[in-house]
Amino acid sequence: MAAASPGVAASSPDNSPQVAAEVRAGPDGRGEVRATIDIAAPPEHVWKVILDCSRARRMTPSVKRCIVLERSPDGRMETREHQIKRGLFSPLLRSISRLELDPVRRIAFRCIDGDIKDCEGRWLLTPLNQGAGTRVIYENRASAPFGLPSEFAAAAMRRDVPAALLALKRECLETRP
Repeated sequence: MAAASPGVAASSPDNSPQVAAEVRAGPDGRGEVRATIDIAAPPEHVWKVILDCSRARRMTPSVKRCIVLERSPDGRMETREHQIKRGLFSPLLRSISRLELDPVRRIAFRCIDGDIKDCEGRWLLTPLNQGAGTRVIYENRASAPFGLPSEFAAAAMRRDVPAALLALKRECLETRP
């Protein structure tokens, strides 16, 4: 695997590792990531922050817009659109995803339309310290848009996923009940 990385660690200012991430360019043309972070906030709060479209841009600066297009009556299924722009000269990309929600435990997602059609993954939330904290696991397998090699998707994941998880942690801690 040309772009394989056994692990990427994003650290806090005191150099303690906060995000453990494994990223690789998969043989099927996809980048693959599995990342973990522990957050000192209850799973219910972390769940709300992850699903709050109004916070998407603060957690992932390349996300320019997030809107819920459709929500099932029971709240267990959503369709969302994200508009993404990576840099000044990159095009604006649209991604429409279907989310399956198992409240406060799991968010499974799959791209169904837009410029990023080939992605699937999940968020897993596990209570820590009798529910005072949460272990968040994020997994994603995605192809880079426009038929670029899997190394491009893996490189973006290697850079963006740890930063997004650290931003999730910051958002959770700044707004924790």
